[in-house]
Amino acid sequence: MSDCCCDHHPKKESSIPAPEGSLYTCPMHPEILQEGPGDCPKCGMALEPLIPTGGEDAEAQLLARRFWLSVGLGVPVLLLAMAPMFGLTLLSPVWSGWAECLLSFPVLFWCGAPIWQKGIGSFVDRNLNMFSLISLGTAAAFLDSMVILIWSEGNQEMHSQGLYFEAATAIMVLVLLGQWLEARGRARTGSALRELLDLTPPTARLVQEGQDDREIPVSELNPGDLVRVLPGDKIPADGTLVEGWSSVDESMLTGESLPVEKTPGSSLSAGTLNREGSFVMQLTRVGSETALAQIIHLVAQAQRSQAPIQQLADRVAAIFVPIVLGISFVTLLLWMVISGSWNHALSAAVSVLMIACPCALGLATPMALAVGIGRAARHGILVRSAVALQNLASTTLLALDKTGTLTEGTPSLTSIISLGDIPEERLLMLAASAEIGSEHPLARAVIQHAKERKLELSKPSEFRAHPGGGISAAVDGVALLIGSTRFLQEQGISVHDIENLPLSSSAVGLMAIALDGKSAGVFLVQDTIRPSAKKLLHEFKEIGVQVAMLTGDRESTARSVAEELRITNWHSGLSPAQKGEQLIQWKKEGFQTAMAGDGINDAPALAAADASIAMGAGSDIAKETAGIILLKPSLEGIITSLRLSRAVLRMIRQNLFFAFAYNVIGIPIAAGLLYPWFGILLSPMLAAAAMSLSSVSVIANSLRLRRVEL
Repeated sequence: MSDCCCDHHPKKESSIPAPEGSLYTCPMHPEILQEGPGDCPKCGMALEPLIPTGGEDAEAQLLARRFWLSVGLGVPVLLLAMAPMFGLTLLSPVWSGWAECLLSFPVLFWCGAPIWQKGIGSFVDRNLNMFSLISLGTAAAFLDSMVILIWSEGNQEMHSQGLYFEAATAIMVLVLLGQWLEARGRARTGSALRELLDLTPPTARLVQEGQDDREIPVSELNPGDLVRVLPGDKIPADGTLVEGWSSVDESMLTGESLPVEKTPGSSLSAGTLNREGSFVMQLTRVGSETALAQIIHLVAQAQRSQAPIQQLADRVAAIFVPIVLGISFVTLLLWMVISGSWNHALSAAVSVLMIACPCALGLATPMALAVGIGRAARHGILVRSAVALQNLASTTLLALDKTGTLTEGTPSLTSIISLGDIPEERLLMLAASAEIGSEHPLARAVIQHAKERKLELSKPSEFRAHPGGGISAAVDGVALLIGSTRFLQEQGISVHDIENLPLSSSAVGLMAIALDGKSAGVFLVQDTIRPSAKKLLHEFKEIGVQVAMLTGDRESTARSVAEELRITNWHSGLSPAQKGEQLIQWKKEGFQTAMAGDGINDAPALAAADASIAMGAGSDIAKETAGIILLKPSLEGIITSLRLSRAVLRMIRQNLFFAFAYNVIGIPIAAGLLYPWFGILLSPMLAAAAMSLSSVSVIANSLRLRRVEL
């Protein structure tokens, strides 16, 4: 989130070392990726950790301490300064002035040290920005107040000119708030990457000929090594299964809701979860070469490439700041000549700096965002990134993941086909009874469907699992075989009748059933489309947003969903990298993109999109990568997010107009332009008050977002 008067921040060196085995990349050549530090082979620059090492967290914590201390000291300053306006006398004018001075000093010069560093640096680098004005404005306000305070010692008439320690303090508190929020955002960008790294187990079981398996760190694995993977283990590297069998959950890569059966010769990917059997795999790619490492690289590269919101105040800073400084200097010279008084000349020059201080400009965007984000939370929408909320407003193409976004993400039994005289309910009861206790997703779908029909299940008298094929069981004296058609054939059952059935191409799973040695029926399992999907897509079409579907599922399943929802722009069989590449391609074609997904495999696309939305029931990685999270598992949140983002952007534009109009009118008045005709000369105290009123107007306008209809 870019807040009050923010500018591009120079990269800070972190004193916290990267953990062993961290991935490193080149700032100039992000395609370079390796384990451990070193130099870039292309440009020779020292490689940097791909994932933040904790320095960003430390920076955010330090800014938090500075901000809250500034609030604690700043509130008494404001109370002392404003008390006389309400007829209250807390201290004598002189003592009140010294108390304000002592309280504001640490706020400006310790809490605000990072602001001074940037402001002074802007003059050293000759790159004037909003920090230049903040530094000059607060310095002028503080020093001028000090001069008045010292000269007014015992002189009430001199002291009545007014002090503006509170103005300088208020400016610094607001700027520190913006810097703290921005630092928190930078610290969060690495959390998704750290969670992705956690998908790889820290150790692996190395198989040694003639010896027991030896557990070693994953960082010590090499291509060609043999590794044993037990049920429940995460796969440590990419490779090929050479001994055994299993069912592996690859949803993080493909989005497929069902585990994939693995037999000798099958490929395996790092970070995927071994569900059932034990097997030995031969490694082909390790470390930074694995598919998971490439996902991490893509997400990090996309997050780095996302520029922060370029506030209108920042874009015109190169012109606005020098003009203000020039007007202030000319004002000083002219009033020296006109009045012959250094005090009057300095007062007018300081008034220009005070009234031009960019707090109204800086508040224009963050205040509207703060109100909009609060409104979103009441609708079950968590906004993690102001960039995503603003970018969503101008979206022209919305890419949706299929599994878990357009569909429910969990398989359900949708069709029962009986081949004989056995009633469907009888066939379902026998199959569900046989599958009691099974953890396989297809089995759970059958059991859940039987429960929904309120069928009374029986306990199987015999049960045997056939790895990689299916099960055999006996229920109420009936012998059952349940599994794939290949499994039934291996058991000597004819599947000719099943192969001739007109089965739906959208099914994600098929369970063939044989009773007492004869094929008896088929269960079809599908990932059902969300009820709100059709309505959502129609609404997006009405507001001019094109909808596309990206999925790792097979073509037949994707085509079925696309046809039912009337989506003409869809891509199937995509890897995580290909999803991200497709988003980048659409951006090159001129689309303002948004991506909604829920899986780890969506992370590169979520990071590459201009705006990213994660379904609340999805993976932690998707939610950490996305800028917007829908806490309720419904698609209505996407359209609500879009409407809200457009309302916020409209309010930001209004705020920026008010802030700029205020500066255009206020600066000439502060310089004394009206003095020859009306005798009006704006004192620094009134300029500071006017500056505060401009901020109040921006805040009041932003609060109207609470009443916007969504």
